[in-house]
Amino acid sequence: MTRRRAIMGLGGTALMSSLLSVVAWSGGYRLNLTPSEPLGLWRIEPPRHAISGGDLVFVCPPITPLFEEARRRGYLARGLCPGSVAPLVKAVAALPAQHVEIGDVVRIDGEILSSSRLRKTDGAGRSLTPFAGGIVPAGYLYLHSPFASSYDSRYFGPVPSTGLLGLARPVFTFTP
Repeated sequence: MTRRRAIMGLGGTALMSSLLSVVAWSGGYRLNLTPSEPLGLWRIEPPRHAISGGDLVFVCPPITPLFEEARRRGYLARGLCPGSVAPLVKAVAALPAQHVEIGDVVRIDGEILSSSRLRKTDGAGRSLTPFAGGIVPAGYLYLHSPFASSYDSRYFGPVPSTGLLGLARPVFTFTP
């Protein structure tokens, strides 16, 4: 009888966890476990205005060889975006027609982007190739995180705005 109760208890717990996950996913809730932004529970909200610089957004990265390599290196978590990766949580640093210059730091239209120093290697000592810079094309967004080790547009360049899921709003987050 005790074994049967234990199995039923575990089954019930698994069922409740699954149901909560489905409800959270369909309600736009996401768990951020990467240090690019504070860790914790976030919500995806539809934008009520045109996306602008400084907006914090969720974006599904495109399926490209560069992002496939990023996944192999462990920069991207598994998730439900195309390519089986989790959406990125980043701030919009530049919009279409803005000029991005890459040097030791990033400049947007000539202004230094705060916390944008580039790294030559990742945490495992593998080399990182920076984005070449240029004008952000129509239909693209240049994304940034102030976290020094963030994998963002400093390295992969602008991403298509078609991958935009919505604005990122913290629900219960903390910075370790």
